[in-house]
Amino acid sequence: MKPYIVAADIGTTSTKAVVVDTAAGAVRAVTSIEYPLHTPAPDRAEQDPDEIARAVETAIRSAVERAGIAAGAVRCVVFSSAMHSLIALDESGAPLTPSITWADNRAASYVDVLKSQTDAHAIYAATGTPIHPMSPLLKLMWLRDKEPAIFARAKTFAGIKEYVLAGWFGGRLVVDHSIASATGLFSLERRDWHGPSLLAAGIDASRLPELVPTTHTLEGLDRAVAERLGLAPGTPVVVGASDGVLANVGAGALEPDEFAVTIGTSGAVRAIVREPRTDPQGRTFCYALSDDRWVAGGAINNGGVLFRWVRDHLATKEADEARAAGIDPYEALTALARQAPPGSGGLVTLPLFAGERAPYWNADVRGVFFGLSLAHGKPHMVRAVLEGVGYAVRSVAEAVADAAGRPREIRASGGFARSPFWRQTIADVLGAPLTVPDAIESSALGAAALGLVALGDWPDFAGAKAWSASSHTHEPNPATRATYDELFSIYSDLYPRLVDPFRRIVRFQTHPSE
Repeated sequence: MKPYIVAADIGTTSTKAVVVDTAAGAVRAVTSIEYPLHTPAPDRAEQDPDEIARAVETAIRSAVERAGIAAGAVRCVVFSSAMHSLIALDESGAPLTPSITWADNRAASYVDVLKSQTDAHAIYAATGTPIHPMSPLLKLMWLRDKEPAIFARAKTFAGIKEYVLAGWFGGRLVVDHSIASATGLFSLERRDWHGPSLLAAGIDASRLPELVPTTHTLEGLDRAVAERLGLAPGTPVVVGASDGVLANVGAGALEPDEFAVTIGTSGAVRAIVREPRTDPQGRTFCYALSDDRWVAGGAINNGGVLFRWVRDHLATKEADEARAAGIDPYEALTALARQAPPGSGGLVTLPLFAGERAPYWNADVRGVFFGLSLAHGKPHMVRAVLEGVGYAVRSVAEAVADAAGRPREIRASGGFARSPFWRQTIADVLGAPLTVPDAIESSALGAAALGLVALGDWPDFAGAKAWSASSHTHEPNPATRATYDELFSIYSDLYPRLVDPFRRIVRFQTHPSE
């Protein structure tokens, strides 16, 4: 039996390739290839699809080499991918647009357009995708009206994972049910494209990829592609699922009362449920995982991307000094944050720099430092950013609990899980124990588990539980929890009071001459 699976995880700012030893549930090697997110205006966030396709191939080849295994020892490649991207493709499959990512807000005005033209809440209830400019449904409406020549010329519309796979398999475009369920175009109940959504977008199903289950396997990887990947010709490729739903599997959060908290570039709180569940208030999403599992949750736009903003714009001196000393800049920034007390001396950050998804689903918001005084310094601001992300996570966790029930356990995944300080902060803000799996590459491990299900080795995902063993849990500090409870109350009061000023400042930023 070939013991290795390569999980390719296409993220917003990098692609990771992870070689998983399935016999032990252990990560054998990881390679990460970064690429830029182009934001030439506050409401634009695009990427070069060919650059990402090259990064995927480079990452896989490098990970296999780093693992020191033979090409023929890889049982399959399986994909995890960020959601909500949209690329218009011409007759030959070439891109007519960049990859328009989840963070792109140019379709913001189409929230109101959709609500004026149809029953938008009914579309949300049927598709599980909140009405938000991240949604490819709204992106298509925007593209139809603002770029009509491109819209008319496009033969098909696809996401980044579909584009990468088409390059490997002769232009065939397939999309798994998980990624499709994050488009606003897919019926959770019927597992097919949703007619009212297609009508709103102005397309028919022929302009979208072929729908397949997350366990669907593509055969016939040819020699030229296999050589670029460092794999044997014919290696099976499992289409896979979205990074969010797979993070739950990899973290061992397999039941409704086991929440997964992920903070990478963005962030999310999710729970696996046995039937599609949406929220009467529209605060949460519901995405497909498999034939009998769905994931209810909510995503935030502003996770690790804010820590990067702190590194690149607020604490550049400390970051540069750390690099010069051979220290990870984020470790230096964490040490800086520790100089401020819990609660940052009454400084509260609304971490809404890139607009926000759950629980507000409002692109017309921006970041706020509230309570800033002459007594505050850089340590307070750095800590307040990390705490603010924690408040955002808590606001989503409370909405998810309304849909899935109260959590018995919270499991951590994503880049933040590498930081003991940030993990403890999240535990204190949530007021609940936070379990940290020893292997934190949760989306990749979840993808490997999906690969074993697809290949018939496992009947379901239960085997992934053994892969998510944990050596420690962060218990909330009672005194710190009380501080955060008080500040979270203030945090929660701020958003509704600022909705109109947010709208006005976003209009000024995006259309300053009007």
